[in-house]
Amino acid sequence: MTPSYASGVSAVPLLGDTIGANLDRAVAAFPERDALVEMATGRRWTYERFADDVEAVALGLRGRGVAKGDRVGIWAPNCAEWMLVQYATAKLGAILVNINPAYRVHELEFVLDQAGIRTLVAAKAFKTSDYAAMIEEVRPKCPALQDVVLIGGPEWDELVESGRADDPSALTGIGLTLGADDPINIQYTSGTTGFPKGATLSHHNILNNGYFVGELCGYDEEDRVCVPVPFYHCFGMVMGNLAATSHGACVVIPAPAFDPKATLDAVAAERCTSLYGVPTMFIAVLAEPSLADLDLSALRTGIMAGSPCPVEVMKQVIERLGMAEVAICYGMTETSPVSTQTRAGDSLDRRVSTVGTVHPHLEVKIVDPASGTTVPRGEPGEFCTRGYSVMLGYWEEPERTAEAVDAARWMHTGDLAVMDDDGYVTITGRIKDMVIRGGENIYPREIEEFLYTHPDIVDAQVIGVPDEKYGEELMAWVRLREGAPGLTAGELRAFCEGRLAHFKIPRYVHVVDEFPMTVTGKVRKVQMRDEAAAILGLAERPETGDT
Repeated sequence: MTPSYASGVSAVPLLGDTIGANLDRAVAAFPERDALVEMATGRRWTYERFADDVEAVALGLRGRGVAKGDRVGIWAPNCAEWMLVQYATAKLGAILVNINPAYRVHELEFVLDQAGIRTLVAAKAFKTSDYAAMIEEVRPKCPALQDVVLIGGPEWDELVESGRADDPSALTGIGLTLGADDPINIQYTSGTTGFPKGATLSHHNILNNGYFVGELCGYDEEDRVCVPVPFYHCFGMVMGNLAATSHGACVVIPAPAFDPKATLDAVAAERCTSLYGVPTMFIAVLAEPSLADLDLSALRTGIMAGSPCPVEVMKQVIERLGMAEVAICYGMTETSPVSTQTRAGDSLDRRVSTVGTVHPHLEVKIVDPASGTTVPRGEPGEFCTRGYSVMLGYWEEPERTAEAVDAARWMHTGDLAVMDDDGYVTITGRIKDMVIRGGENIYPREIEEFLYTHPDIVDAQVIGVPDEKYGEELMAWVRLREGAPGLTAGELRAFCEGRLAHFKIPRYVHVVDEFPMTVTGKVRKVQMRDEAAAILGLAERPETGDT
Protein backbone atom coordinates (compact mmCIF):
# COMPACT_ATOMS: atom_id res chain seq x y z
CA MET A 1 0.00 0.00 0.00
CA THR A 2 1.50 3.31 -1.12
CA PRO A 3 0.54 6.30 1.05
CA SER A 4 -0.88 9.47 -0.48
CA TYR A 5 2.33 11.43 0.12
CA ALA A 6 4.72 13.12 -2.30
CA SER A 7 7.68 15.48 -2.04
CA GLY A 8 8.88 17.83 -4.76
CA VAL A 9 12.46 16.86 -5.60
CA SER A 10 14.21 19.56 -7.65
CA ALA A 11 17.68 20.21 -9.03
CA VAL A 12 16.85 23.94 -9.00
CA PRO A 13 17.55 25.45 -5.58
CA LEU A 14 15.26 27.77 -3.67
CA LEU A 15 16.00 31.48 -3.94
CA GLY A 16 17.46 33.09 -0.84
CA ASP A 17 16.86 36.66 -2.06
CA THR A 18 14.51 39.31 -0.85
CA ILE A 19 12.09 40.52 -3.52
CA GLY A 20 14.04 43.76 -3.93
CA ALA A 21 17.37 41.99 -4.39
CA ASN A 22 15.81 39.61 -6.90
CA LEU A 23 14.44 42.53 -8.90
CA ASP A 24 17.91 44.10 -8.90
CA ARG A 25 19.29 40.90 -10.46
CA ALA A 26 16.70 41.04 -13.25
CA VAL A 27 17.42 44.72 -13.91
CA ALA A 28 21.17 44.04 -14.13
CA ALA A 29 20.60 41.17 -16.58
CA PHE A 30 17.85 42.70 -18.74
CA PRO A 31 17.89 46.51 -18.38
CA GLU A 32 16.46 47.26 -21.83
CA ARG A 33 13.85 44.52 -22.00
CA ASP A 34 10.17 45.28 -21.34
CA ALA A 35 9.13 44.77 -17.73
CA LEU A 36 5.60 46.20 -17.77
CA VAL A 37 3.01 47.31 -20.33
CA GLU A 38 -0.29 48.94 -19.33
CA MET A 39 -2.73 48.75 -22.22
CA ALA A 40 -5.31 51.22 -20.86
CA THR A 41 -2.83 54.14 -20.83
CA GLY A 42 -0.23 52.97 -23.33
CA ARG A 43 2.52 53.33 -20.74
CA ARG A 44 5.55 51.05 -20.97
CA TRP A 45 8.50 50.32 -18.71
CA THR A 46 11.82 48.69 -19.44
CA TYR A 47 13.38 46.92 -16.46
CA GLU A 48 15.71 49.89 -15.99
CA ARG A 49 12.87 52.42 -15.99
CA PHE A 50 10.72 50.18 -13.80
CA ALA A 51 13.53 49.95 -11.23
CA ASP A 52 13.95 53.73 -11.26
CA ASP A 53 10.23 54.26 -10.62
CA VAL A 54 10.15 51.58 -7.89
CA GLU A 55 13.07 53.35 -6.22
CA ALA A 56 11.28 56.71 -6.42
CA VAL A 57 8.08 55.29 -4.90
CA ALA A 58 10.06 53.54 -2.15
CA LEU A 59 11.98 56.67 -1.23
CA GLY A 60 8.80 58.71 -1.46
CA LEU A 61 7.07 56.39 1.02
CA ARG A 62 10.14 56.54 3.26
CA GLY A 63 9.97 60.33 3.17
CA ARG A 64 6.37 60.11 4.37
CA GLY A 65 7.43 58.09 7.39
CA VAL A 66 7.03 54.48 6.19
CA ALA A 67 9.60 52.16 7.75
CA LYS A 68 10.38 48.44 7.91
CA GLY A 69 7.45 46.48 9.36
CA ASP A 70 4.90 49.27 8.80
CA ARG A 71 1.74 48.18 7.01
CA VAL A 72 0.99 49.90 3.69
CA GLY A 73 -2.43 49.23 2.20
CA ILE A 74 -3.07 49.13 -1.54
CA TRP A 75 -6.69 49.51 -2.67
CA ALA A 76 -7.02 49.76 -6.42
CA PRO A 77 -7.84 47.81 -9.56
CA ASN A 78 -4.98 46.52 -11.70
CA CYS A 79 -2.71 49.38 -12.72
CA ALA A 80 0.99 50.12 -13.06
CA GLU A 81 1.03 51.98 -9.74
CA TRP A 82 -0.18 48.83 -7.96
CA MET A 83 2.87 46.95 -9.20
CA LEU A 84 5.22 49.83 -8.37
CA VAL A 85 3.93 49.91 -4.79
CA GLN A 86 4.30 46.11 -4.56
CA TYR A 87 8.03 46.26 -5.29
CA ALA A 88 8.62 49.57 -3.49
CA THR A 89 7.28 48.26 -0.19
CA ALA A 90 9.44 45.15 -0.60
CA LYS A 91 12.48 47.40 -1.01
CA LEU A 92 11.60 49.18 2.24
CA GLY A 93 10.67 46.07 4.20
CA ALA A 94 7.19 47.49 4.70
CA ILE A 95 4.31 45.00 4.72
CA LEU A 96 1.97 45.41 1.76
CA VAL A 97 -1.66 44.80 2.67
CA ASN A 98 -3.79 43.88 -0.34
CA ILE A 99 -7.32 45.25 -0.09
CA ASN A 100 -10.05 43.68 -2.18
CA PRO A 101 -11.31 46.21 -4.78
CA ALA A 102 -14.88 45.06 -4.09
CA TYR A 103 -14.76 45.93 -0.39
CA ARG A 104 -17.30 48.37 0.99
CA VAL A 105 -17.05 50.64 4.02
CA HIS A 106 -17.39 48.10 6.84
CA GLU A 107 -14.91 45.70 5.21
CA LEU A 108 -12.42 48.50 4.58
CA GLU A 109 -12.66 49.62 8.18
CA PHE A 110 -12.08 46.07 9.40
CA VAL A 111 -8.91 45.58 7.34
CA LEU A 112 -7.48 49.01 8.15
CA ASP A 113 -7.91 48.29 11.85
CA GLN A 114 -7.03 44.60 11.92
CA ALA A 115 -3.77 45.10 10.02
CA GLY A 116 -2.99 48.44 11.66
CA ILE A 117 -2.43 50.08 8.27
CA ARG A 118 -0.31 53.25 8.59
CA THR A 119 -0.35 54.39 4.97
CA LEU A 120 -3.03 53.69 2.38
CA VAL A 121 -2.40 54.01 -1.36
CA ALA A 122 -5.70 53.94 -3.24
CA ALA A 123 -7.42 54.72 -6.49
CA LYS A 124 -9.79 57.69 -6.32
CA ALA A 125 -12.66 55.61 -7.68
CA PHE A 126 -13.41 52.64 -9.90
CA LYS A 127 -16.70 51.65 -11.50
CA THR A 128 -19.37 52.25 -8.81
CA SER A 129 -16.89 52.47 -5.93
CA ASP A 130 -15.98 55.95 -4.70
CA TYR A 131 -12.84 54.94 -2.84
CA ALA A 132 -11.96 58.46 -1.74
CA ALA A 133 -15.36 59.01 -0.14
CA MET A 134 -15.29 55.64 1.63
CA ILE A 135 -11.81 56.34 2.99
CA GLU A 136 -12.94 59.67 4.41
CA GLU A 137 -15.91 57.97 6.02
CA VAL A 138 -13.78 55.44 7.90
CA ARG A 139 -10.73 57.57 8.73
CA PRO A 140 -12.07 58.83 12.07
CA LYS A 141 -12.57 55.21 13.17
CA CYS A 142 -9.08 54.03 12.15
CA PRO A 143 -6.51 55.63 14.47
CA ALA A 144 -3.55 53.76 12.97
CA LEU A 145 -4.15 55.35 9.55
CA GLN A 146 -1.85 58.36 9.29
CA ASP A 147 -1.51 58.93 5.57
CA VAL A 148 -3.60 58.45 2.42
CA VAL A 149 -2.14 58.72 -1.08
CA LEU A 150 -4.61 58.74 -3.97
CA ILE A 151 -3.24 57.41 -7.26
CA GLY A 152 -3.45 60.11 -9.91
CA GLY A 153 -3.86 62.82 -7.28
CA PRO A 154 -1.39 65.45 -6.08
CA GLU A 155 -0.31 63.23 -3.19
CA TRP A 156 0.94 60.57 -5.61
CA ASP A 157 2.82 63.10 -7.74
CA GLU A 158 4.39 64.60 -4.64
CA LEU A 159 5.40 61.17 -3.36
CA VAL A 160 7.13 60.25 -6.62
CA GLU A 161 8.80 63.64 -7.07
CA SER A 162 10.13 63.71 -3.52
CA GLY A 163 11.43 60.17 -3.97
CA ARG A 164 13.31 61.14 -7.12
CA ALA A 165 15.00 63.97 -5.20
CA ASP A 166 16.07 61.70 -2.33
CA ASP A 167 19.39 59.93 -1.92
CA PRO A 168 19.10 56.42 -3.43
CA SER A 169 21.90 55.12 -1.21
CA ALA A 170 19.37 55.10 1.64
CA LEU A 171 17.65 52.12 -0.01
CA THR A 172 20.93 50.24 -0.21
CA GLY A 173 21.34 50.60 3.53
CA ILE A 174 17.77 49.50 4.20
CA GLY A 175 18.26 46.47 1.98
CA LEU A 176 21.09 45.26 4.22
CA THR A 177 18.66 45.11 7.16
CA LEU A 178 16.08 42.96 5.37
CA GLY A 179 15.82 39.18 5.54
CA ALA A 180 14.07 36.76 3.23
CA ASP A 181 11.95 35.44 6.10
CA ASP A 182 10.60 38.88 7.04
CA PRO A 183 6.84 39.36 6.61
CA ILE A 184 6.22 41.33 3.44
CA ASN A 185 2.58 40.85 2.50
CA ILE A 186 -0.82 40.38 4.13
CA GLN A 187 -3.62 38.96 2.00
CA TYR A 188 -7.11 38.65 3.39
CA THR A 189 -8.77 35.38 2.53
CA SER A 190 -12.35 35.49 1.30
CA GLY A 191 -14.59 35.77 4.32
CA THR A 192 -17.22 33.13 3.59
CA THR A 193 -17.93 32.90 7.32
CA GLY A 194 -17.29 35.90 9.55
CA PHE A 195 -14.54 38.41 8.82
CA PRO A 196 -11.64 37.41 6.57
CA LYS A 197 -8.26 36.35 7.98
CA GLY A 198 -5.00 38.06 7.05
CA ALA A 199 -2.58 35.46 5.69
CA THR A 200 0.90 36.85 6.39
CA LEU A 201 3.53 35.95 3.80
CA SER A 202 7.29 36.48 3.61
CA HIS A 203 9.69 37.36 0.78
CA HIS A 204 10.74 33.69 0.84
CA ASN A 205 7.14 32.49 0.59
CA ILE A 206 5.96 34.45 -2.40
CA LEU A 207 9.20 35.06 -4.32
CA ASN A 208 9.96 31.35 -4.49
CA ASN A 209 6.39 30.39 -5.32
CA GLY A 210 6.26 32.87 -8.17
CA TYR A 211 9.69 31.75 -9.35
CA PHE A 212 8.80 28.06 -9.47
CA VAL A 213 5.44 28.74 -11.15
CA GLY A 214 7.48 30.50 -13.84
CA GLU A 215 10.03 27.69 -13.97
CA LEU A 216 7.35 25.09 -14.60
CA CYS A 217 5.82 27.32 -17.30
CA GLY A 218 9.24 27.57 -18.94
CA TYR A 219 9.54 31.35 -18.61
CA ASP A 220 12.58 33.35 -19.68
CA GLU A 221 13.23 36.94 -20.73
CA GLU A 222 11.41 36.37 -24.04
CA ASP A 223 8.05 35.72 -22.37
CA ARG A 224 5.21 38.21 -22.16
CA VAL A 225 2.57 37.36 -19.57
CA CYS A 226 -0.96 38.74 -19.92
CA VAL A 227 -2.40 39.18 -16.41
CA PRO A 228 -6.15 39.92 -16.39
CA VAL A 229 -6.55 38.36 -12.92
CA PRO A 230 -6.53 40.80 -9.97
CA PHE A 231 -3.21 41.91 -8.51
CA TYR A 232 -4.80 42.06 -5.09
CA HIS A 233 -4.73 38.24 -5.02
CA CYS A 234 -1.80 35.82 -5.20
CA PHE A 235 -2.81 34.84 -8.73
CA GLY A 236 -1.94 38.31 -10.01
CA MET A 237 0.87 39.56 -7.80
CA VAL A 238 2.72 36.25 -7.23
CA MET A 239 1.94 33.88 -10.12
CA GLY A 240 1.84 36.86 -12.47
CA ASN A 241 4.17 39.66 -11.37
CA LEU A 242 6.77 37.74 -9.37
CA ALA A 243 6.85 34.81 -11.80
CA ALA A 244 7.60 37.29 -14.58
CA THR A 245 10.17 39.55 -12.92
CA SER A 246 12.11 36.62 -11.43
CA HIS A 247 12.69 35.47 -15.03
CA GLY A 248 13.14 38.85 -16.73
CA ALA A 249 9.79 38.46 -18.50
CA CYS A 250 7.21 41.19 -19.19
CA VAL A 251 3.87 41.73 -17.43
CA VAL A 252 1.05 42.99 -19.67
CA ILE A 253 -1.96 44.56 -17.91
CA PRO A 254 -4.85 44.29 -20.40
CA ALA A 255 -7.35 46.41 -18.41
CA PRO A 256 -8.03 47.61 -14.85
CA ALA A 257 -10.55 44.78 -14.40
CA PHE A 258 -11.26 41.72 -16.47
CA ASP A 259 -12.68 42.40 -19.92
CA PRO A 260 -12.60 39.54 -22.45
CA LYS A 261 -12.17 41.73 -25.54
CA ALA A 262 -9.45 43.85 -23.91
CA THR A 263 -7.68 40.67 -22.83
CA LEU A 264 -7.68 39.20 -26.34
CA ASP A 265 -6.65 42.54 -27.86
CA ALA A 266 -3.70 42.74 -25.45
CA VAL A 267 -2.58 39.19 -26.24
CA ALA A 268 -2.66 39.95 -29.95
CA ALA A 269 -1.09 43.43 -29.83
CA GLU A 270 1.71 42.53 -27.42
CA ARG A 271 2.36 39.05 -28.79
CA CYS A 272 1.78 37.56 -25.35
CA THR A 273 3.13 34.06 -24.84
CA SER A 274 1.14 33.33 -21.67
CA LEU A 275 -2.40 34.09 -20.51
CA TYR A 276 -3.88 33.69 -17.04
CA GLY A 277 -7.46 33.31 -15.88
CA VAL A 278 -9.98 31.53 -13.74
CA PRO A 279 -12.35 29.21 -15.63
CA THR A 280 -15.12 31.81 -15.92
CA MET A 281 -12.64 34.22 -17.57
CA PHE A 282 -11.61 31.64 -20.14
CA ILE A 283 -15.28 30.84 -20.81
CA ALA A 284 -15.87 34.55 -21.52
CA VAL A 285 -12.76 34.81 -23.73
CA LEU A 286 -13.82 31.77 -25.75
CA ALA A 287 -17.25 33.36 -26.30
CA GLU A 288 -15.79 36.71 -27.47
CA PRO A 289 -16.88 37.35 -31.11
CA SER A 290 -13.52 38.89 -32.09
CA LEU A 291 -11.59 35.74 -31.15
CA ALA A 292 -11.56 34.30 -34.67
CA ASP A 293 -10.19 37.53 -36.18
CA LEU A 294 -7.14 37.94 -33.93
CA ASP A 295 -3.63 36.61 -34.32
CA LEU A 296 -2.92 34.76 -31.08
CA SER A 297 -0.16 32.61 -32.52
CA ALA A 298 2.40 33.75 -29.94
CA LEU A 299 0.42 32.09 -27.15
CA ARG A 300 1.97 28.85 -25.95
CA THR A 301 1.20 28.61 -22.24
CA GLY A 302 -0.73 30.11 -19.36
CA ILE A 303 -2.44 29.16 -16.16
CA MET A 304 -6.02 28.25 -15.36
CA ALA A 305 -6.64 28.23 -11.61
CA GLY A 306 -8.68 29.75 -8.81
CA SER A 307 -11.49 27.21 -8.93
CA PRO A 308 -12.02 23.76 -10.49
CA CYS A 309 -11.26 23.77 -14.19
CA PRO A 310 -13.98 22.16 -16.35
CA VAL A 311 -12.64 19.55 -18.72
CA GLU A 312 -14.49 20.88 -21.76
CA VAL A 313 -13.29 24.43 -21.18
CA MET A 314 -9.70 23.27 -20.80
CA LYS A 315 -9.88 21.38 -24.10
CA GLN A 316 -11.16 24.49 -25.90
CA VAL A 317 -8.41 26.64 -24.38
CA ILE A 318 -5.83 24.27 -25.85
CA GLU A 319 -7.55 23.88 -29.21
CA ARG A 320 -8.94 27.38 -29.91
CA LEU A 321 -6.43 29.60 -28.11
CA GLY A 322 -3.42 27.49 -29.05
CA MET A 323 -2.23 27.27 -25.44
CA ALA A 324 -0.75 23.80 -25.88
CA GLU A 325 1.34 24.08 -22.70
CA VAL A 326 -1.36 25.59 -20.47
CA ALA A 327 -1.03 24.56 -16.85
CA ILE A 328 -3.50 24.03 -14.07
CA CYS A 329 -2.30 25.26 -10.70
CA TYR A 330 -3.84 24.46 -7.34
CA GLY A 331 -3.30 26.11 -3.99
CA MET A 332 -4.57 28.72 -1.57
CA THR A 333 -3.59 32.16 -0.31
CA GLU A 334 -2.12 30.65 2.84
CA THR A 335 0.37 28.66 0.75
CA SER A 336 1.65 31.54 -1.39
CA PRO A 337 -0.43 30.10 -3.29
CA VAL A 338 0.59 27.12 -5.48
CA SER A 339 1.08 23.58 -4.11
CA THR A 340 0.60 21.48 -7.26
CA GLN A 341 0.90 22.20 -10.97
CA THR A 342 0.62 20.30 -14.23
CA ARG A 343 3.69 20.26 -16.44
CA ALA A 344 3.99 21.06 -20.13
CA GLY A 345 4.93 17.46 -20.87
CA ASP A 346 1.87 16.02 -19.15
CA SER A 347 -0.68 14.28 -21.33
CA LEU A 348 -3.90 16.05 -22.23
CA ASP A 349 -5.77 13.72 -19.92
CA ARG A 350 -3.49 14.62 -16.99
CA ARG A 351 -3.92 18.33 -17.70
CA VAL A 352 -7.71 18.21 -17.91
CA SER A 353 -8.47 15.78 -15.12
CA THR A 354 -5.92 16.59 -12.38
CA VAL A 355 -4.22 19.59 -10.76
CA GLY A 356 -0.82 18.06 -11.41
CA THR A 357 1.86 16.92 -9.03
CA VAL A 358 3.61 18.44 -6.05
CA HIS A 359 5.57 21.67 -6.62
CA PRO A 360 9.35 21.72 -6.24
CA HIS A 361 10.61 21.78 -2.63
CA LEU A 362 7.14 21.12 -1.17
CA GLU A 363 5.45 18.13 0.46
CA VAL A 364 1.82 17.11 0.06
CA LYS A 365 -0.31 14.39 1.60
CA ILE A 366 -3.95 13.30 1.67
CA VAL A 367 -5.27 12.51 5.15
CA ASP A 368 -8.40 11.14 6.76
CA PRO A 369 -10.16 14.31 7.99
CA ALA A 370 -11.27 12.58 11.19
CA SER A 371 -8.11 10.75 12.25
CA GLY A 372 -5.41 12.76 10.47
CA THR A 373 -3.71 9.60 9.18
CA THR A 374 -2.41 9.50 5.61
CA VAL A 375 -4.76 7.52 3.36
CA PRO A 376 -3.64 5.05 0.68
CA ARG A 377 -3.32 6.34 -2.87
CA GLY A 378 -6.64 6.28 -4.64
CA GLU A 379 -8.66 7.06 -1.51
CA PRO A 380 -10.17 10.50 -0.84
CA GLY A 381 -9.20 12.71 2.08
CA GLU A 382 -8.11 16.23 3.02
CA PHE A 383 -5.25 17.81 1.08
CA CYS A 384 -2.40 19.04 3.30
CA THR A 385 0.88 20.70 2.31
CA ARG A 386 4.14 21.63 4.03
CA GLY A 387 7.26 23.55 3.07
CA TYR A 388 8.64 27.01 2.28
CA SER A 389 5.24 28.16 0.94
CA VAL A 390 3.22 27.85 4.15
CA MET A 391 2.32 31.28 5.54
CA LEU A 392 3.91 32.74 8.66
CA GLY A 393 0.40 32.79 10.12
CA TYR A 394 -2.80 34.82 10.23
CA TRP A 395 -1.95 38.38 11.23
CA GLU A 396 -2.27 38.70 15.02
CA GLU A 397 -4.55 35.64 15.21
CA PRO A 398 -2.49 32.77 16.70
CA GLU A 399 -5.55 30.69 17.59
CA ARG A 400 -6.92 30.73 14.05
CA THR A 401 -3.41 30.01 12.76
CA ALA A 402 -3.19 26.93 14.99
CA GLU A 403 -6.52 25.69 13.58
CA ALA A 404 -5.09 25.72 10.05
CA VAL A 405 -1.40 24.87 10.55
CA ASP A 406 -0.66 21.93 12.82
CA ALA A 407 2.33 21.42 15.14
CA ALA A 408 4.30 19.73 12.35
CA ARG A 409 3.72 22.78 10.07
CA TRP A 410 1.26 21.01 7.77
CA MET A 411 -1.30 23.40 6.28
CA HIS A 412 -4.77 21.83 6.32
CA THR A 413 -6.58 23.17 3.28
CA GLY A 414 -10.13 21.92 3.84
CA ASP A 415 -10.11 20.59 0.27
CA LEU A 416 -10.99 17.00 -0.55
CA ALA A 417 -8.54 15.30 -2.89
CA VAL A 418 -7.34 11.98 -4.29
CA MET A 419 -3.73 11.14 -5.22
CA ASP A 420 -3.20 8.48 -7.88
CA ASP A 421 -0.38 5.95 -8.13
CA ASP A 422 1.77 8.40 -10.09
CA GLY A 423 1.33 11.24 -7.60
CA TYR A 424 -1.19 13.25 -9.61
CA VAL A 425 -3.80 14.97 -7.48
CA THR A 426 -7.48 15.46 -8.25
CA ILE A 427 -9.47 17.93 -6.17
CA THR A 428 -12.94 16.54 -5.57
CA GLY A 429 -14.43 19.44 -3.62
CA ARG A 430 -14.44 21.21 -0.28
CA ILE A 431 -15.08 19.27 2.90
CA LYS A 432 -17.80 21.80 3.68
CA ASP A 433 -19.26 21.47 0.13
CA MET A 434 -19.67 17.71 0.32
CA VAL A 435 -23.36 16.78 0.19
CA ILE A 436 -24.65 13.94 2.33
CA ARG A 437 -27.90 12.65 0.81
CA GLY A 438 -29.54 9.78 2.63
CA GLY A 439 -26.18 8.62 3.96
CA GLU A 440 -24.43 8.85 0.57
CA ASN A 441 -21.42 11.17 0.32
CA ILE A 442 -21.71 13.18 -2.90
CA TYR A 443 -18.95 15.37 -4.33
CA PRO A 444 -20.42 18.22 -6.43
CA ARG A 445 -17.34 18.47 -8.66
CA GLU A 446 -18.06 15.06 -10.23
CA ILE A 447 -21.62 16.09 -11.12
CA GLU A 448 -20.53 19.51 -12.40
CA GLU A 449 -18.05 17.88 -14.80
CA PHE A 450 -20.82 15.65 -16.12
CA LEU A 451 -23.22 18.57 -16.61
CA TYR A 452 -20.65 20.32 -18.85
CA THR A 453 -21.29 17.57 -21.41
CA HIS A 454 -24.88 18.81 -21.87
CA PRO A 455 -24.99 20.69 -25.21
CA ASP A 456 -26.86 23.69 -23.78
CA ILE A 457 -24.88 24.13 -20.53
CA VAL A 458 -21.80 26.40 -20.57
CA ASP A 459 -21.24 26.48 -16.80
CA ALA A 460 -22.65 24.54 -13.85
CA GLN A 461 -22.43 24.57 -10.06
CA VAL A 462 -24.02 21.99 -7.78
CA ILE A 463 -24.95 22.57 -4.13
CA GLY A 464 -26.77 20.74 -1.37
CA VAL A 465 -30.09 22.11 -0.11
CA PRO A 466 -32.08 20.98 2.94
CA ASP A 467 -34.50 18.09 2.49
CA GLU A 468 -36.79 16.55 5.11
CA LYS A 469 -36.54 12.99 3.76
CA TYR A 470 -32.86 12.72 2.76
CA GLY A 471 -31.28 15.46 4.87
CA GLU A 472 -29.93 17.12 1.72
CA GLU A 473 -30.89 17.16 -1.94
CA LEU A 474 -28.94 18.32 -4.96
CA MET A 475 -29.60 21.56 -6.77
CA ALA A 476 -27.86 22.51 -10.01
CA TRP A 477 -27.32 26.14 -10.94
CA VAL A 478 -26.60 26.36 -14.66
CA ARG A 479 -25.66 28.97 -17.24
CA LEU A 480 -27.00 28.17 -20.70
CA ARG A 481 -25.54 28.93 -24.11
CA GLU A 482 -27.02 31.90 -25.92
CA GLY A 483 -30.20 30.92 -27.70
CA ALA A 484 -30.83 27.80 -25.62
CA PRO A 485 -34.56 27.25 -25.04
CA GLY A 486 -34.25 26.76 -21.27
CA LEU A 487 -33.86 23.74 -19.05
CA THR A 488 -36.21 22.17 -16.53
CA ALA A 489 -35.37 19.78 -13.73
CA GLY A 490 -37.25 17.05 -15.57
CA GLU A 491 -35.25 17.57 -18.74
CA LEU A 492 -31.98 17.54 -16.82
CA ARG A 493 -32.98 14.37 -14.98
CA ALA A 494 -33.74 12.71 -18.30
CA PHE A 495 -30.27 13.69 -19.53
CA CYS A 496 -28.65 12.22 -16.40
CA GLU A 497 -30.64 9.01 -16.08
CA GLY A 498 -28.62 5.94 -16.90
CA ARG A 499 -25.42 7.99 -16.87
CA LEU A 500 -25.27 9.06 -13.22
CA ALA A 501 -26.21 7.08 -10.13
CA HIS A 502 -29.77 8.00 -9.15
CA PHE A 503 -28.69 9.72 -5.93
CA LYS A 504 -26.31 11.99 -7.88
CA ILE A 505 -29.01 13.36 -10.18
CA PRO A 506 -30.00 16.95 -9.19
CA ARG A 507 -33.60 17.31 -8.06
CA TYR A 508 -33.71 21.06 -8.66
CA VAL A 509 -32.46 23.26 -11.50
CA HIS A 510 -31.95 27.01 -11.35
CA VAL A 511 -30.98 28.81 -14.57
CA VAL A 512 -28.88 31.96 -14.04
CA ASP A 513 -27.00 34.52 -16.11
CA GLU A 514 -24.08 34.46 -13.65
CA PHE A 515 -23.03 32.95 -10.34
CA PRO A 516 -22.27 34.92 -7.18
CA MET A 517 -18.49 35.27 -7.27
CA THR A 518 -15.60 36.56 -5.23
CA VAL A 519 -13.39 39.12 -6.96
CA THR A 520 -10.87 36.35 -7.67
CA GLY A 521 -13.41 34.35 -9.63
CA LYS A 522 -14.32 31.76 -7.04
CA VAL A 523 -17.97 30.79 -6.89
CA ARG A 524 -19.56 31.68 -3.55
CA LYS A 525 -21.41 28.47 -2.77
CA VAL A 526 -22.28 29.69 0.71
CA GLN A 527 -24.24 32.56 -0.86
CA MET A 528 -25.81 30.17 -3.38
CA ARG A 529 -27.06 27.93 -0.58
CA ASP A 530 -28.58 30.92 1.20
CA GLU A 531 -30.29 32.11 -1.97
CA ALA A 532 -31.43 28.57 -2.84
CA ALA A 533 -33.34 28.27 0.43
CA ALA A 534 -35.31 31.39 -0.46
CA ILE A 535 -35.84 30.28 -4.06
CA LEU A 536 -37.13 26.85 -3.09
CA GLY A 537 -39.33 28.32 -0.38
CA LEU A 538 -41.10 30.39 -3.02
CA ALA A 539 -41.33 27.67 -5.66
CA GLU A 540 -44.86 26.33 -6.06
CA ARG A 541 -43.89 23.15 -7.92
CA PRO A 542 -40.14 22.60 -7.58
CA GLU A 543 -40.47 19.20 -9.22
CA THR A 544 -41.28 20.89 -12.54
CA GLY A 545 -37.98 22.67 -12.67
CA ASP A 546 -39.52 26.13 -12.37
CA THR A 547 -36.93 26.85 -9.68
